[in-house]
Amino acid sequence: MAGCTGYAGAEAVRLLAAHPAVELGALTAHGTAGSLLGEHLPHLPDLADRRIEDTTAATLAGHQVVVLALPAGASAALAAELAQTPLVIDCGADFRLESAADWRDYYGFDHAGCWPYGLPELPGQRALLADAKRIAQPGCYPTAATLALAPAIAGGLVDGRDVVVVAASGLSGAGKAAKTHLLGAETMGSVAAYGVGGGHRHVPEMLQNLRRLGAESPTLSFTPLLAPMPRGILATCSAPLAQEVDEAAVRRVYADFYAPEGFVQLLAAGRWPATGSVLGSNSAHLQVTVDRRAGRLVAVAAIDNLVKGAAGGAVQSMNLALGLDEDLGLTRAGLAP
Repeated sequence: MAGCTGYAGAEAVRLLAAHPAVELGALTAHGTAGSLLGEHLPHLPDLADRRIEDTTAATLAGHQVVVLALPAGASAALAAELAQTPLVIDCGADFRLESAADWRDYYGFDHAGCWPYGLPELPGQRALLADAKRIAQPGCYPTAATLALAPAIAGGLVDGRDVVVVAASGLSGAGKAAKTHLLGAETMGSVAAYGVGGGHRHVPEMLQNLRRLGAESPTLSFTPLLAPMPRGILATCSAPLAQEVDEAAVRRVYADFYAPEGFVQLLAAGRWPATGSVLGSNSAHLQVTVDRRAGRLVAVAAIDNLVKGAAGGAVQSMNLALGLDEDLGLTRAGLAP
């Protein structure tokens, strides 16, 4: 496990430590190497005495599975040195995008390639993940937005043009590095927009997913918000209707699309997703409606950005790649209140 003391890495450690088929190997990081895990993750007392090792290929060599939870650009070089590792899962961005041009445009350095995409709920994706040796885990915002819109795009209810996504994220989505605008005094009681105007790095990933679902030449306006909560994402997504359809018909499309999916729940009519209902779980809660006056479909999704949007999704993909039950080591039940 590389990057074990960052937020996503710490969540991966928590889930993997309780996974019945996993024996937790080396726990590595850069800035915290040499210290004890308990100094950084006191909520995991059974691992408190584990010493954090430096993140090197030599330290990670010999493991059957390596999970990378590193900043953009850090995974590619390390992954190249792990050629003999049977399964590598990257929770970072390095291998998500198919387009080298999009990568250079949004990240500003060379594209490392594209791995199978770790969102099993996408049509046909489980077949690609079964026995996969390398997996790129989706970003948290794309996970929420893709799950919200997938039935509508795949079912032809909307065509993918003029998609609008406004999504509020907990502060853990911004990472653990000390930044003035993330201080408690700056964030308590305040919601702030950032990455406005198409500049957020998750935009090309969302568009890529819309194309995978069948949208031709999709366009997207994405506005992310930082909300004063530790974790969770609430994504409100809308697009123009491509056909005359009522809410009951839309709900049937969504219900049929997600009927086989254990981690995606379409809520009863009139109930709307809330981040508090999915905290700590690998679940996604969805609701969908038709705004007749605007001629748009509106879908809302709630996920825990650190579980379904990161570490939990990685465990789900790992289970598939290893031939295990997909839900092993994961829960659908959230923490409340």
